[in-house]
Amino acid sequence: MPTNFTVVPVEDGGAGKSTLEGVFSEEDEEDISPRRPYSDVTPRESSPFINNTDHDQENYYDGKNMALFEEEIESNPMVSSLLNKLANYTNLTQGVTEHEEYENEEGVTKIRVKSPQMGTFIGVYLPCMQNILGVILFLRLTWIVGTAGILESFAIVVMCCTCTMLTAISMSAIATNGVVPAGGSYYMISRSLGPEFGGAVGLCFYLGTTFAGSMYILGTIEILLTYIVPNAAVFVAEKKEGEAEAMLNNMRVYGTCCLALMALVVFVGVKYVNKLALVFLACVVLSIMAIYAGVIKTVIEPPDFPICLLGNRSLQNHNFEKCVKTEVIKNVTYTTKLWELFCDSRHLNATCDEYFTLNNVTEIQGIPGLLSGVIKDNMWGDYGPSGMLVEKKNQSSVPAQDNSRDIYMPYVFNDISTFFTLLVGIYFPSVTGIMAGSNRSGDLRDAQRSIPFGTILAIATTSFIYMTCVVLFGACIEGVVLRDKFGDSVKKNLVIGTLAWPSPWVIVIGSFFSCCGAGLQSLTGAPRLLQAIARDGIVPFLQVFGHGKANGEPTWALLMTAGICEIGILIASLDAVAPILSMFFLMCYLFVNLACAVQTLLRTPNWRPRFKFYHWTLSFLGMSLCVSLMFISSWYYALVAMSIAGCIYKYIEYRGAEKEWGDGIRGLSLNAARYALIRLEEVQPHTKNWRPQLLVLLKLDSDLGVKHPRLLSFTTQLKAGKGLTIVSSVLEGTYMTLGAEAKSAEQNVKSAMHAERTKGFCHVVVSSNLRDGFSHLIQSAGLGGMKHNAVLMAWPGGWKQAEDSYPWKNFIETVRETTSAHQALLVAKNIDKFPSSEDRLGEGTIDVWWIVHDGGLLMLLPFLLRQHKVWRKCKMRIFTVAQMDDNSIQMKKDLQMFLYHLRLNAVVEVVEMHDSDIAAFTYEKTLVMEQRSQMLKQMQLSRNEREREAQLITKLGTKSHGNLNDNATATPDHRVHMTWTKDRLITERNRNRSEPNVGVKDLFNMKPEWESLNQSNVRRMHTAVKLNEVVVNKSQGAQLVLLNMPGPPKNKGGDENYMEFLEVLMDGLDRVLLVRGGGREVITIYS
Repeated sequence: MPTNFTVVPVEDGGAGKSTLEGVFSEEDEEDISPRRPYSDVTPRESSPFINNTDHDQENYYDGKNMALFEEEIESNPMVSSLLNKLANYTNLTQGVTEHEEYENEEGVTKIRVKSPQMGTFIGVYLPCMQNILGVILFLRLTWIVGTAGILESFAIVVMCCTCTMLTAISMSAIATNGVVPAGGSYYMISRSLGPEFGGAVGLCFYLGTTFAGSMYILGTIEILLTYIVPNAAVFVAEKKEGEAEAMLNNMRVYGTCCLALMALVVFVGVKYVNKLALVFLACVVLSIMAIYAGVIKTVIEPPDFPICLLGNRSLQNHNFEKCVKTEVIKNVTYTTKLWELFCDSRHLNATCDEYFTLNNVTEIQGIPGLLSGVIKDNMWGDYGPSGMLVEKKNQSSVPAQDNSRDIYMPYVFNDISTFFTLLVGIYFPSVTGIMAGSNRSGDLRDAQRSIPFGTILAIATTSFIYMTCVVLFGACIEGVVLRDKFGDSVKKNLVIGTLAWPSPWVIVIGSFFSCCGAGLQSLTGAPRLLQAIARDGIVPFLQVFGHGKANGEPTWALLMTAGICEIGILIASLDAVAPILSMFFLMCYLFVNLACAVQTLLRTPNWRPRFKFYHWTLSFLGMSLCVSLMFISSWYYALVAMSIAGCIYKYIEYRGAEKEWGDGIRGLSLNAARYALIRLEEVQPHTKNWRPQLLVLLKLDSDLGVKHPRLLSFTTQLKAGKGLTIVSSVLEGTYMTLGAEAKSAEQNVKSAMHAERTKGFCHVVVSSNLRDGFSHLIQSAGLGGMKHNAVLMAWPGGWKQAEDSYPWKNFIETVRETTSAHQALLVAKNIDKFPSSEDRLGEGTIDVWWIVHDGGLLMLLPFLLRQHKVWRKCKMRIFTVAQMDDNSIQMKKDLQMFLYHLRLNAVVEVVEMHDSDIAAFTYEKTLVMEQRSQMLKQMQLSRNEREREAQLITKLGTKSHGNLNDNATATPDHRVHMTWTKDRLITERNRNRSEPNVGVKDLFNMKPEWESLNQSNVRRMHTAVKLNEVVVNKSQGAQLVLLNMPGPPKNKGGDENYMEFLEVLMDGLDRVLLVRGGGREVITIYS
């Protein structure tokens, strides 16, 4: 259990500060030389590790020699302080011990609670015995033995007891791995498997305990109405076929009253339940002793419980005394009450039932005894449908032609259909209750010793009792009596009571009080379990049940428990309720075994249980048995229970689980992730498995918020939660000074990711400059095989207006580095105009301009986007460019066939771009670009002067290409110099206004200045202008345009020109995504 410690400084009388003294006190300074030979060379001075400015607490730390740790003493307590707190640690039960509170004038005060003093026998062994031995043993075990036979019943008992024994071993290992406070199984599972599993299984265990309360109450009422006061029934059936329904209604009425009474007792105070626990336990022990005494008695003198058989059919003998058809009294033959039950009158010439006429009645002993040899007849089972007659196997009889009136005759019938799996579900609740010791862990003197020993000993004892009872019941009791569930053939006696000594009433009364006590224990434990779950806060809608009375009694949880318990009572059948709670208990035991197995296999450093007799194979065997028993008992109940647990798990995962308990599932996830990463790193992913694993480079504003949140929206739409997404940003500075800002920025980014529903990882780094930070992210983001293969970033929109050249230089370097790293690059222009994840684009297109092939990423991206609901209605169009020598018609056919093989639906269009003369506008744009570049390179102007010059050049660039200066001359050395001044600009503007008819360029007038241009730049500008014209013409109305991104120049001297080319290429388009492939194929036509 994680323990939090708070160190409180102890102050001297005059001390007002909490800092430590220096290494030496003032008195020590006088004789410092003998102890430190070099102290005369190095005088005493202040250091970052030694605080010698405060002398108020010298006496407190004098002689402790801990000055080296003085600055850490506030966060890291001394070992002596730690041990002192551990010695004073106590764990109290959650509400089971009465925390009586009273309010006085000074406020609320609690009575001091004594330390727990229970040992193994009283605290664990006896409570487990009381919870395990209960209603099923007294009311159903004989019927199970008679129906399934000794061998199959023994197999059922062995399976169930083995399951609980293996679970107890796993539970013992978990319980001894540290201090287990009150909360028992829920605490162990939740802290071992995490809040999701803990909450799901905790609620399943709560439902199981609640339905167990229903089962015990139904058992109590069955004993009361069937064996103690059968005349107290409210509903009485007028016809024989209505008896079963009347009995169910009586169970509902009396069960509801009993539940209300028990809930009132629990509400008044749990201490009364605890005081009665010893009485209930005594009833169980006396009943068990009476059974064994009765078995021994049958060897000497079997009890007299005759049963009456008609042919081979067992009869209900509570309506007649003599097992004969007629009797002779003074030589006169009289009919008996048995005759009246089968005939229409008392006379000898009456019309009787055909089977009654053909067969004789026989009286045999219902309890022939241990040495009678009846064990041979009871070795095998006798299953049958509902309404089947209970018959003696080796007894001969004459069958009747008409059996239609058998239902109205006093035969003993099966009330339900019987089969092996049903019996497993009904029997399993009799072995539950193994958590009773762990639930009382707060009351134990030494829980880590008592829980394993007491629980395993209790299971061993009860398993022995059940196994011997199965054999002894089959060896002592007649088969037709065993199959008689309600004792109709033995004058409505409890079948197990007929075997008891000295009287059947010992078992009847003992089982009645045992069921009452078990019901009270369930109504006491279940609300506290619900309260513990609610107080943990892992299920938000349950938080109201965490409140209770001033002394900790869970009032609201008790009401909830009573309501759920009433549902079980309304079912009204013990045999129908038992499989339900079997599912929930088996689910709990399943995860106890899983918790132990996970912890054992992970070998986490904290897994050090004192109980050493466990192994992961035993836990897995226990898990397998639990799953098998669930589906054996009832496959549909098993599916329902798993669905409930799964829904609770997903709900807690989605809404609740903000706890971190160091659970094993997290360790399992880490191991699985490590294994997967190692496997991923071994081989490169195949083209069929390729998907963009994105590294998203974000820009932060001055408040450390995300500047372009739509970049995250676009990431969500592109990824849809699949693959790897790393969202990152860089702060400029040092980590020592910006560490807090980095964490704050990371939280802001995570909040933005949550708002935009982006699933991935977030990482904000601090670097001396932005360039290095982004470089490090591109190189090192990810781990092993989970590394990004594509980078997504926003286009630096204001790069021309920036005060310095860092933005566009960083952008180009990023392009170069992604190319060198063989990673794809996605650059979004006007990212703030992109749709959010809540938008739904209607009619529109996603246009792909496939200029060069760099791996097929251009065609894959629209397909991925259209998987998201934002882009789902958009159609895909693919444009490609045909040159002079290309056959455009054949290109279109080939492209359509290529897309068909790629299984992509898109409209194909081939755009012809013939060679044409370079327009004057292109020369003008190139000239302005180069002049601006040369101006910034050659003239070392101040920042303000540079801005003014850039503005002049920008104004010049807005002129129409029809108004270009035709008198400009190049410099003599054919290099571009800064020739534009303000005066010349005004002169040229006025001259152009005076010549409005000049619309076509005179190529020869401009030839000297054009020849000074770099022809490579002219060609690039020509391509950008012409391609832009075509794209704008075809795709100006598209929802998104995807373009091949040309690579930056190898010569870094032309970087600024490269930015101009891209600007011209994207001019006039709203949403553009520049795509640069990573140099490998990402799409294939093969399956």
